[in-house]
Amino acid sequence: MHPRQLKTFLAVARHGNITRAAGEVHLAQSSVTDQIQALEAEMGAPLFERMRAGIALTEAGRAFLPFAERIVLIEEEARFAVRTAAGVTSDTLSIGTLETIASGKLAALLPGFAAAHPDIAIKLVVASSGDLSRQLAAGDLDLTLIFHGSGADDRFKSRRVGEEPLALIAPISFEGRGELGFDRLVREPFIATAQGCTYRRLFEAGFGAAGLSPPAPAAEVASIGAIVQMVAAGAGLALVPRLALAGNAGGERIVELDWPRAAPAAPLHLFWRRGTIRRRSIAAFLDFARTAFRSAGDRPRHAARPPS
Repeated sequence: MHPRQLKTFLAVARHGNITRAAGEVHLAQSSVTDQIQALEAEMGAPLFERMRAGIALTEAGRAFLPFAERIVLIEEEARFAVRTAAGVTSDTLSIGTLETIASGKLAALLPGFAAAHPDIAIKLVVASSGDLSRQLAAGDLDLTLIFHGSGADDRFKSRRVGEEPLALIAPISFEGRGELGFDRLVREPFIATAQGCTYRRLFEAGFGAAGLSPPAPAAEVASIGAIVQMVAAGAGLALVPRLALAGNAGGERIVELDWPRAAPAAPLHLFWRRGTIRRRSIAAFLDFARTAFRSAGDRPRHAARPPS
């Protein structure tokens, strides 16, 4: 089997769609189909089955998936090992993160890393947590910087590099209403992210710590920036990373309220593949992150107070 076939297999497995997979690997759809069929013939079993919603892995395909990921990873690491032995010092570093972290943290920190390591070319990818994990497992990313979700993934190692406070925000009309207890908060309309999102889990955990069921969101919105805008427009309250408030248009129409207990915070972790050869670029960024993210996390308590 050729690594190119395996990369095509992984792309189809990620997208569940030949067209989108073809776009990712820069092949014609017919070429993607040919590669998958050739791989299935070599493995002696169908790896995909057609479903109403697209293409899904068969049981044989699911069994093959972790081996394909490992083979692609070994091929990638072999290339870097040879380059290092040959004295090639230039390197690349692919970092995946969430939109909020990219604009609120990395945009300010990456120039400092680039200045200290001019021979490391940086590629920044913005996607959802699920997509980032899949790309990291497939070897398309070297590192991901995300808020730590529930549970552990044995495929990855991680390092906590800081945490981001979450801010309870409301329309400016809430100014002067005093502290709201959990018993009053559960009666307010909330704008939240979808189930499974880190922000949603922290939102629910905050109410759960008070022995209360979290309120059902008045709306579920995928974009943190859009949630901030909806709060500013008076649609409800929200619990968002405080870094999302800095420089956000409409911030003058938002007030940050006190969370009735200790304010929740989202732990920020760097992830990389277990078994990855510690390339110089990865090691350099991990060293850089030890201090850079902690110092960048020192933010004022009220990041988006309305004018007095």
